[in-house]
Amino acid sequence: MAEKIVAVKAGNSPLTAVKGMNDLLPEEAAKWEWVEEKIRSLLARWGYRNLRTPIVEPTPLFVRGLGEVTDIVEKEMFSWTDAMNGDRLTLRPEATAGIVRAMVEHNALYNGPLRIWQMGPMFRHERPQKGRTRQFHQLDVEALGHAGPDVDAEVILMLRALWRELGFVEGQHVRLELNSLGQPEERMAHRAALIMHFEAHADKLDEDGQRRLHSNPLRILDTKNPAMAPVVAAAPKLMDYLGPDSLAHFNAVRAVLDAAGLAYSVNPRLVRGMDYYNLTVFEWTSPLLGAQATVCGGGRYDQLIETLGGKPAPGIGFGLGMERLMLMLDAAGIVAPCAAPDAYALVPDAQALPRVMATLDVLRSRGVAVLMHAGGGSLKSQFKRADSSGAAFALIFGADELAAGQVAIKPLRAGEGAAQFTRALDSAADWSHELRTP
Repeated sequence: MAEKIVAVKAGNSPLTAVKGMNDLLPEEAAKWEWVEEKIRSLLARWGYRNLRTPIVEPTPLFVRGLGEVTDIVEKEMFSWTDAMNGDRLTLRPEATAGIVRAMVEHNALYNGPLRIWQMGPMFRHERPQKGRTRQFHQLDVEALGHAGPDVDAEVILMLRALWRELGFVEGQHVRLELNSLGQPEERMAHRAALIMHFEAHADKLDEDGQRRLHSNPLRILDTKNPAMAPVVAAAPKLMDYLGPDSLAHFNAVRAVLDAAGLAYSVNPRLVRGMDYYNLTVFEWTSPLLGAQATVCGGGRYDQLIETLGGKPAPGIGFGLGMERLMLMLDAAGIVAPCAAPDAYALVPDAQALPRVMATLDVLRSRGVAVLMHAGGGSLKSQFKRADSSGAAFALIFGADELAAGQVAIKPLRAGEGAAQFTRALDSAADWSHELRTP
């Protein structure tokens, strides 16, 4: 039976957003738009193309793709059974599995490798805290069909380029950690050694560690419990179990980064939260974020496409948390440029609106951003609004100007000596370029 919807009666308390799912008001959204435009421009220059996948996916996609014994699948997914047909559905908690599902479903790699990206909301049912919300936003970048270490290095260097575009300083604001998870058979040998080690120190493991001991012991290395730090530090290192091919791949990635002058640290305890990773894994962290320092993480996943039913093909990618990126910008004192209009139109007499709006249509069609005053008011109050808008010019459609077929244009940001001038209404297309600010 469909749930009965109760109308909100007058006098009821106002409704609020779902806990952990936040609004972005215009001032904050302007900062996001600036960052998003930087991202789109950079990715286009590196040859990556946009795609968009649904926010709702079949639950088995994430169980099979991420692994049943992961925090996401065990604790954090927003999942339900569709009452209409019994399908098990989930709001996407991460992007890679859905992107790979789309590639497999549409046979998108038939014509060769792809470099793709998407940006949008993800959902995880966890305790909301600073930089971590239940609806969060993520940039996800994937290079599919490329097996070599060159593309591993490429996506890492592309991230360095993004940090620089946004104004961050490497080493001061962002730091790179690198590791190799090898291949499945190498991880199996390491897994056996881990189990033996942790069994010998079972009394030191917390509840999560005990639960993962025989299901996913590699994830114990990722614990944030300081009481387990000594036993984790003494655990066998996966790097000691890598064969010559895995080591050669890792060293080739490092060679490119070294040649590019990118500083990094090799962290043998670095693992990722999903089961699908192999070979190169990496994280970009920032001291600006405090204890939860990771802003971006990713790595290679050469078996995932086959796991999700496609023909075997390699892949590598990363996810970047947008909320955390915004916190970093604030902490570093990086301010997005003000999204001000080029001009503000003052309309002292509402009877002039037909001529005013016809002129503004021409200006806007030529790329001029014009904010028109609405709602009447004195010329003085309209000038105050024009000044507070940040516009470079005020367009004054006064009675005398309109009678002469003109508009008066007053510079607002050029200092006291900047003179007001007039232009003809019927040639707005010719002088529109004078209003466009760089």
